Amino acid sequence: MSTTATEWSERYAGALMNTFGPPKLVLTRGEGAHVWDVDGREYVDLLGGIAVNALGHAHPRLVKAVADQLGTLGHISNFFASEPQIELAERLVTLLGVEGRVFFTNSGAEANEAAFKLTRRTGRTRIVAAAGSFHGRTMGALALTSKAAYREPFEPLPGDVVFVPYGDVAALEAAVDDTTAAVLVEPIQGEAGVVIPPTDYLPAAQRIAHDHGALLWLDEVQTGIGRTGAWFAHQHPDLVSDRVVPDIVTLAKGLAGGIPIGACIATGGSGKLFDPGNHGTTFGGNPVAAAAALAVLDTIRDEDLLGHVSAMGAKLAHALGLDPRVTEVREAGLLIGLDLAEPKSAEVVAAAQDAGFIVNAPTPERIRLAPPLVISESDVDAFINAWPAVLDSAGVTAPGGEGAR
Repeated sequence: MSTTATEWSERYAGALMNTFGPPKLVLTRGEGAHVWDVDGREYVDLLGGIAVNALGHAHPRLVKAVADQLGTLGHISNFFASEPQIELAERLVTLLGVEGRVFFTNSGAEANEAAFKLTRRTGRTRIVAAAGSFHGRTMGALALTSKAAYREPFEPLPGDVVFVPYGDVAALEAAVDDTTAAVLVEPIQGEAGVVIPPTDYLPAAQRIAHDHGALLWLDEVQTGIGRTGAWFAHQHPDLVSDRVVPDIVTLAKGLAGGIPIGACIATGGSGKLFDPGNHGTTFGGNPVAAAAALAVLDTIRDEDLLGHVSAMGAKLAHALGLDPRVTEVREAGLLIGLDLAEPKSAEVVAAAQDAGFIVNAPTPERIRLAPPLVISESDVDAFINAWPAVLDSAGVTAPGGEGAR
């Protein structure tokens, strides 16, 4: 007799630490933007592993790249180099369009830890970060994350970090001085509910940092590798008013389409701040992860997924925002934030799941969508058509008591 979802959840509770709470589903397989649970029910995955599964599930090019690499060379440690590691570093630097060097990690938090240490090599310690930010759960990354509920149970954290309102150029100007090592911002704050700053914000942050001899560090863990319709969000012409050349960029999530990897890229002279022994990791630059990342980059390029992302994101944002119970839509490609008229995002997540769709609630009044970059137009249309009924089922009403459009 097969094990039920309830039985799996009970086994989960007995074997795993309670860091995430009870699982919403126990999944068994996926294909494209679809996943199936242990009871055989199918869902359209509009979260993509939190912006990770860039090519969806079981993409043949990703599967082949991983299998081929694992069949020749799996893990070698960083006493040695591999061809995929070197090729991936070169590709990332080329996509940035400036001279740079790469340090590979296993996650976004680790990429930010590496970058945090790199800033200390400037001889300064002060970091100016943004309110509403999220950079990871390890101690250094947590020190850079503003949310008190995440920070307070683990204080004291590594110090000399100050937070200023996100998107506020005047506040940034007032906080940065000649003791600042780096200005750290996300081009879009994903965990805050897809908050997009004014288009002059990143260029201003660059100017302010460089006026004081500080580094500009962009956390593109969630926004990088095609998520917004550009390779990097800071390169997107609709998101920035002028060219931005960061000193540090951190990446992870979608980079290898679900295989764990992260990257800290330092441009110009920043790429030479680390000396041998200053930092390290056992698994960073693993040949299998690097091969997976190369397959992701190749597929995004060959299938023109940047254009597809822009088109599908615009269609979703427009259609979902027509419902009067959605008070604001923020869209950058396939990273979409929906503000609800009432703080019922948890109810919307549950109603969407009942209807066969997986979405996310980063805050009580916000829904986040970050589906695979390969999501089909038919899946987009299916969610658009289901959206009013999902809001109905969640009990969301519009200002003035209106229901569905």
